[in-house]
Amino acid sequence: MATKIKFTKMHGAGNDYIYVYTPDNPIARPEEVSVRWSRFHFGIGGDGLILIGPSDRADFSMRIFNNDGSEAMMCGNGIRCVGKYVYDHRLTDRTEITVDTLSGIKTLKLHVENGKVTAATVDMGEPIWQNRRQLDTPDGSMRGGRIELEGQVFEGTYVCMGNPHLVIFVPDVMRIPLEELGPKLERHPLFPERCNIEFAQVKEDGSIRMRVWERGSGVTLACGTGACATAVAAALNGKAGRCSRIEMDGGSLRIEWNVQDNRIYMTGPAETVFEGEAEL
Repeated sequence: MATKIKFTKMHGAGNDYIYVYTPDNPIARPEEVSVRWSRFHFGIGGDGLILIGPSDRADFSMRIFNNDGSEAMMCGNGIRCVGKYVYDHRLTDRTEITVDTLSGIKTLKLHVENGKVTAATVDMGEPIWQNRRQLDTPDGSMRGGRIELEGQVFEGTYVCMGNPHLVIFVPDVMRIPLEELGPKLERHPLFPERCNIEFAQVKEDGSIRMRVWERGSGVTLACGTGACATAVAAALNGKAGRCSRIEMDGGSLRIEWNVQDNRIYMTGPAETVFEGEAEL
């Protein structure tokens, strides 16, 4: 008889994952399960699979698997939903929790209304803009640097938020053929470990419109670490201040790059779509 696993489908600004609490529902080969379950029409559908479990360093742990089976280090939208999951399922009664990820321990402040989490603020840590392992430039950094791709030239800024991002500012983000350029830039020789790609446009009201190609997932409606990277890149290039509203296809996030501690604070929604059971 096939094993049935209980899951919860959740999303943060349209970035949707399948969530499983592993102490009650262990999954031996999450890479394979993520690929199968993430398929639209033939599976549950989503950007990937997130496993919630215990940690000897934090209140909970999370593992993130993209819809191609690769494991991600961090997911800003996903971690907010982890906070909602553990609070709404009565695994904790505290509104400030810590979550162990591959990019370190993150602290979440949960915003609760009528006994349910509706949003969360996440301490995403300090941004990094120099890493020779992720970026093949002489000093491992790029701020408004030139990237050539099949005769086109882009100006991009590299920011790491636990995972690598390249942010490219353009006059009109909706005119960018993201499905075409995204996979090529993701695998550009500059990025030995591949890269998340953001195209961003600063609007007249000061908000930033962003679209994203996620490493391992493709076009997604939102990306939390990408929103943080975009806000940092905008500040580094003099296009915005330390607080930004990042508007994405699936919703918006508020990003603050704090002056005192140099850390990034991301605030945004977390929503449950449905719960169910699926066979391994």
